[in-house]
Amino acid sequence: MPDIKDLNDKIRINRKSVWENRTVEEIEDFCNDYKRYLKDSTTERRAIDNAVDMAIKNGFIKLEELLKNPPEKLAGTKVIVENRGKSAAFFVLGEEIDSGINMVASHVDAPRIDFKPFSMYEDSGFALAKTHYYGGIKKYQWFSLPLGIDGIVIKNNGEKVKVRIGFEKDEPIFMMADLLPHLDRREGDISKVFTADSMNLILGNTKMKESGDIKDPVLLNVLNILNDKYGIVEEDLFSAELEIVPVDEPRDLGFDRSMIAAYAHDDRVCSYAAMKALLDAEKFSKTACVVLLDKEEIGSVGNTGARYHFWKRAVKKFMKLFKSDADIEDILEKSMVLSGDVMAAYHPSFKDVHEINNTCKFGMGITITKYTGVRGKGGANDAHAEILAAVRSLFNENKINWQVGLLGKVDQGGGGTVALYFADQGMSVVDAGVPVLGMHAPYEIISKADVYETYRGYKTFVEEFKGVEV
Repeated sequence: MPDIKDLNDKIRINRKSVWENRTVEEIEDFCNDYKRYLKDSTTERRAIDNAVDMAIKNGFIKLEELLKNPPEKLAGTKVIVENRGKSAAFFVLGEEIDSGINMVASHVDAPRIDFKPFSMYEDSGFALAKTHYYGGIKKYQWFSLPLGIDGIVIKNNGEKVKVRIGFEKDEPIFMMADLLPHLDRREGDISKVFTADSMNLILGNTKMKESGDIKDPVLLNVLNILNDKYGIVEEDLFSAELEIVPVDEPRDLGFDRSMIAAYAHDDRVCSYAAMKALLDAEKFSKTACVVLLDKEEIGSVGNTGARYHFWKRAVKKFMKLFKSDADIEDILEKSMVLSGDVMAAYHPSFKDVHEINNTCKFGMGITITKYTGVRGKGGANDAHAEILAAVRSLFNENKINWQVGLLGKVDQGGGGTVALYFADQGMSVVDAGVPVLGMHAPYEIISKADVYETYRGYKTFVEEFKGVEV
């Protein structure tokens, strides 16, 4: 009979923490850079701008530049494909393209509060703004929270004006005021107690001097401040995208500083890890790509979301440059996608929503998720066993700490990612990303170790993955 300990080591799963396998210094160095990126990437537009800047500094060129002056040797060419300032794809071309693409696809939008098209009004001496929430939020979490305004305004003459206020220490902030406990006798479902109609942003409280009998003098004062600072008028706010987001910068969490609390980890953490993996990769087994997308939090809709495959047109252009006579559908079927998205981490204060054997935990590495969806896997990609085996083998061979995660107990809830929209193109897809506590809250929590190991997993994938046949 074999030794019991040897048998246990041979056939049982024995996961180790990332902290046991990596140095604190390498984890901290990576996460310090991530925090700087996250602090400045408060909207999807800013996240894309920052990703493009990172790429240009690392030798990437715009697709238009490549098409005007293609090099004789395409292998190693680094290309940016932008899409309306809110999504982008970053390619590193291989020796050919017919064997498919290794792709990491993630999203850069995050739950937030938006201004309505005509939002500003005056009531009882306050200038206020009507809002509409974006994505799945708990409304009560956004009251009594320091907020900033970030976005763009397109003036009547077509001029684009960037508006960003509340993020520097000498700038004013904005808030949605909650009701004091002494008067709050509301009872019942918290989602009905805190209503969207009460999510009104406080903008100001003083009149313009000598306003006389002008209607809404406090609102006029606010609009005048905006006009002085940005040169915009009230009607310009109709053609604007102004987002209301938390202003506090990312902070280390815990006595051991092992975690990061910040707005929009979901999903700028996987987006950043994917970009850094592509930029730092030293070799490529085939053409590699990172796609950063908008609108995931509201169903991946529109021409900047995952349902619109803008990157596919670029692939067709690359095929012409390579003089490929392959069918693009064949190329996509040979391609593999890691859908880079966060997963709900095990919450020790709410154990009853998890199924312990299939829940990811902090510090244990990149999380592989076979399926998301709701109830009977509705809306899921549900990765094939062959795909899971290929990714598992790749990570094991390269000593990547990985774990399994599902989104809670069956029938407890559910959710989705961009995975199914790439699978619809015939591509092999599995979700792989960072565990998160407090997902969709104004401040979410992640483990620094998991961020770094997710980066290592993505980097290994674009460097080493040879393909999978299903």
